[in-house]
Amino acid sequence: MDLMIKAVIHDFGFFELRWYSVLILVGIIIALIYCKLESKKFNIPWDFFFNMAFWTIIVGFVGARVYYVLFNFSDYSNDLISILKIWEGGLAIHGGIIAGVITMILYCRKYGARALRMTDITVVPLILAQAIGRWGNFFNGEAHGAATTLSHLKNLHLPQFIIDGMNIGGIYYTPTFLYESIWCFIGFVGLLIAKRYKYLKVGQLTSIYLMWYSVGRFIIEGMRTDSLMLGGFKMAQIVSIILFIIGLLVFMILSRKTKFEDLYSETNADNIHF
Repeated sequence: MDLMIKAVIHDFGFFELRWYSVLILVGIIIALIYCKLESKKFNIPWDFFFNMAFWTIIVGFVGARVYYVLFNFSDYSNDLISILKIWEGGLAIHGGIIAGVITMILYCRKYGARALRMTDITVVPLILAQAIGRWGNFFNGEAHGAATTLSHLKNLHLPQFIIDGMNIGGIYYTPTFLYESIWCFIGFVGLLIAKRYKYLKVGQLTSIYLMWYSVGRFIIEGMRTDSLMLGGFKMAQIVSIILFIIGLLVFMILSRKTKFEDLYSETNADNIHF
């Protein structure tokens, strides 16, 4: 299967419409719809949330690209303009998460909003967007694992189009993009269930997201062959360990509060800080 045909939906001559870009856009739209519904539930002004989301998305994309390019600079050193071609792939989600969280914290601090409340709302559609975005990696022929055999892929009972897509340059590869997409989707369902828990504290959804995604990413990253490296270590695994520890500590600290204190379901002004 021709990778370029698979990656490009339509070539307009002056512009290529790629699956990678479309799927990222779909994830963003779904996330914004969810956030609008949730912000209304907590009486958070949509103007505030939309403006925060706008800057978080922009800075998050920049962070994801800068993070990726820094660890692959040799691929761009002779053609610096190609750094801007994010539609061809090359976004590191950890860079986006770090940049996005910093942006949200600063924005919330400026307007007196509670950052943990905002991250709790955001992480639910974020992990769904990650599940969707991994399919962009599939169409770009990236984020895969080691070489494998056709018989192994068939034994996994995968749809034929995925098996065909894992044939890159005549070699079959392990579909780690699919493993992470499924892991993220399960995490999305889990967060939807968790947020219905009567005694859930503000900030615990964020901590659950950090722990869930980090465990899955650490395991799946060990299977990948295109990892960003720091010395002899996979950078994504290092960051996953750090984020998991942060998530665990936050969850434990919040769990020490009294049973009815600082509940996620509360909509009073003190809980939201507006």
